[in-house]
Amino acid sequence: MRILVLNADYPRFLAWFYRRQSGLEDAAYETQMAARNATLFGVADFYSRNFAALGHQAAEIHVNNPWLQAAWAREHGMAFEAPQPPGGAERREPPRWLQRAAKPFKPLLRPLARRVGLSPRLDAQAEKILLAQLEEFRPDLIINQDIFHVDTSLMRRIKSIGGPTIIGQVGIQPSRGEDWDVYDLMISQLPTTVRSFRALGVRAKLNHLAFEPAILDALPQAAATDIEVSFVGTVSVDHQQRIALLEAVAGRYDLKLWGNRPQALPASSPLHRCFQGEVWGADMYQVLRRSRITLNSHIDLAGREAGNMRLFEATGVGAFLLTDFKDNLDTLFAPDREVAVWRSIEDCLDVIGRTIGDDNGRAAIARAGQARTMAQHTYRHRATEILGFVEGVRASG
Repeated sequence: MRILVLNADYPRFLAWFYRRQSGLEDAAYETQMAARNATLFGVADFYSRNFAALGHQAAEIHVNNPWLQAAWAREHGMAFEAPQPPGGAERREPPRWLQRAAKPFKPLLRPLARRVGLSPRLDAQAEKILLAQLEEFRPDLIINQDIFHVDTSLMRRIKSIGGPTIIGQVGIQPSRGEDWDVYDLMISQLPTTVRSFRALGVRAKLNHLAFEPAILDALPQAAATDIEVSFVGTVSVDHQQRIALLEAVAGRYDLKLWGNRPQALPASSPLHRCFQGEVWGADMYQVLRRSRITLNSHIDLAGREAGNMRLFEATGVGAFLLTDFKDNLDTLFAPDREVAVWRSIEDCLDVIGRTIGDDNGRAAIARAGQARTMAQHTYRHRATEILGFVEGVRASG
């Protein structure tokens, strides 16, 4: 089977990536793709390499990387307008008051945001290149991991190219007003999202995120654990519980915070002194390995359900993870045996106090968490699950 994975990268990551490798934007497509995968950021080529290991021909397309896509177009004789050099001005966040006011209405506002240009989408040239890539590759299966850049209207055009089976992967509630029938299956790491799609009459399955064991071979030797408590991730208006937790931790322990410094954070927040900048891919994994304790707090919309990427990234590299308790956490990890858990902010502070000096106890939990991830939560496991889903879809017609 020929499998194509569609993905998109954060603009801040792309700016960092091309800034550190001057001239890469003019290199060949395969050179840029290899360099992008070597960062180990996000899912890199983890899906395609595991589909290939299972006997299929697979590839990724990073739909919103204009320099990578322009290289493909150039090498295939397509006429195209050269993109601006990397490093241009990044899109500024909306004011904090507007972010807070809009938060409850996001599912309703997403279709409107797309129509007025406030939501990520591909321009006409990017769509043209993507459609040409699909014409050449002729996939039997497409997995769309970015339903914003590749929206349902574009996906219908894609569906007409050979009629592939189409799977959408998403971790949020479905936007209102969208027609999801173009998808043969939606997959999500959150049971609530699965139920929401099913309520709309769309076939949906639970498929969690994962860790790629090959990361361990690509990382440098593990550094000393010189970070007391770390958090790596986003801080925004959608992470109010996370912000409250981190501010409490910062008031009592030496918290180091890697991520964005958002406008949504008040100037009085103690987190400003904790920010260490952004880290991506291999650098992020090294931060996790250097941490005595690394924290996890799910996005607010996750509710009572666990499933974010940090669960698997941290345990995969053997870090001691202290994560928020969720009703389904025990289906992924054994609480207090494979990951440490907190149930309230005060509980989190107490757990840090009890474990920060217990090197042997933390190491035992970290080893157990890593063993669980390797046994059940790798991209090989997820790829195998997805192939099983495809068989079911095709069998049911």
